[in-house]
Amino acid sequence: MFLVRDLVSPRTWLAMTSHLAGFVMGLAVFVVVVTGLSLGFSLLVLALAGLPLLGLTLRLATYFAVVERARIALMLGTPIPSWPAGSRAGYRWSIVPRRRTLTERATWGEIGYSLLRLPVSAVAATVSLAAWTVALVLLTLPLYNKYLPSGGARVGDVVFTGTPAMATSAALGLVLLLIAPQLTRSFGRLDAGLSRRLLGPPSDLAARVTELEISRERVVDAAEAERRRIERDLHDGAQQRLVALAMELGRAQARFADDPDAARVLVDQAHAQAKEALTELRNLVRGVHPPVLTERGLDAALSGLAALCPIPVEVHVDVPVRPRASVEAVAYFVVAEALTNVAKHSRASHAKVMVEGHGFPGTMTVMISDDGIGGAKADSPGLSGLADRVSGVDGRLSVESPSGGPTIIAVELPCG
Repeated sequence: MFLVRDLVSPRTWLAMTSHLAGFVMGLAVFVVVVTGLSLGFSLLVLALAGLPLLGLTLRLATYFAVVERARIALMLGTPIPSWPAGSRAGYRWSIVPRRRTLTERATWGEIGYSLLRLPVSAVAATVSLAAWTVALVLLTLPLYNKYLPSGGARVGDVVFTGTPAMATSAALGLVLLLIAPQLTRSFGRLDAGLSRRLLGPPSDLAARVTELEISRERVVDAAEAERRRIERDLHDGAQQRLVALAMELGRAQARFADDPDAARVLVDQAHAQAKEALTELRNLVRGVHPPVLTERGLDAALSGLAALCPIPVEVHVDVPVRPRASVEAVAYFVVAEALTNVAKHSRASHAKVMVEGHGFPGTMTVMISDDGIGGAKADSPGLSGLADRVSGVDGRLSVESPSGGPTIIAVELPCG
């Protein structure tokens, strides 16, 4: 059933069309690329006169690669990712290639593809057409065999006539007709694989690009969430206290002449509100990027966080070489958020923070544990936000929090 369905499947005929289109385009590009490369390299000895021609040939190969990626995706159903933006040297002027362009894998992958397109498509189209043609000839031979000039199909000195020969011919033709679609599509898969290898970046690079794109989106979302949090804290906290402070000072100013004692009470209240607003602003700054982190590093900054936590926190920091500022900031933010969650939700009586550096530049491990009730989930809003921050510097976050505890949050950050 599947073999019969393949005879009329769009994928089969798209693959056949792809072989024919590849042959036509490959013939034109082969002539252009061979001519351009030959003349370009030949004229390089004449004061680099062949360099523009060589650059033009390379650029045409790049344009051809763009067209071929679209053709392969449309006809063979195999999308081929292009090389990441910024990963190629490009051209110094209009068509003069940079020095690095001549040594890039992408450049010579496109040149190799331009040269191989013609023979690959020629073989695929020839074999596929031959399979279909021979299948149809053998299948229909009983219908016209007796009308042939020799009175039957002639192979050498043998003329095939009679029912057994015709039955055998029809059977072979039917078998080959059922095989032809598979053969055509197999060549299409081989063609797509070759194209993917020559025109696309290495699979690990493509995966890395995808990972970085996702990481970038998560970092942008985390930064936006952090911005909204800062705005909310400013609006609901320090801003309200400063407004109240201004009102108290205005009332005190109005009463100085008539009721100095009441004015003094209002000034005292304003002074208390000013200290509370200053405390909130300090806490807000400490949550973003405290000055002590820049001046004295993680040990002092995390010790400050531990001192502010309502439950006892043991801090151990062993980082022989100080990491870059962005990694330090992420580590601090992870510990700050984790300790806040411990204080709010864990019902813990004790917590521990361990930060260790491994090698140079190596990695840094941050581990926060508590003896609380557990049940923390990695996909919760708070922990997913931490994961977004960590992924922004190519780090990894893991959470172990069985019901009943303990909870362990481990983060591995690259320090290179």
